[in-house]
Amino acid sequence: MDIGIDQVGEVILLAREMTEQYTGAEEQFDGLFEGMNEDEILDLVALVWIGRGDFEPEEWDDARRTAAEERTLPTTEYLKGVDHLAEHLEAGLEAMGLSPVEAEDSATET
Repeated sequence: MDIGIDQVGEVILLAREMTEQYTGAEEQFDGLFEGMNEDEILDLVALVWIGRGDFEPEEWDDARRTAAEERTLPTTEYLKGVDHLAEHLEAGLEAMGLSPVEAEDSATET
């Protein structure tokens, strides 16, 4: 994965804040993506898809390729429309053998 676990943790935390309608969360979410490169963005989409069961962890490269090929919206808009985004990212991390708790903890440390 090209994306750092702290970046995934930040997206998880902001996704929860958007669900709870915290003021400014959506703007922070959009701003977070301004600092990401293409590979990091594709990683996020792949993690979501693995987390919700569209792909298996061993299909990581296929998930990333599909994310690149099927993009029709800006990624921020797509991800904001994904129900249970935080939960899917957490499940994706777990499926990849990574800790969602560590991701969220590292996001709050930065």
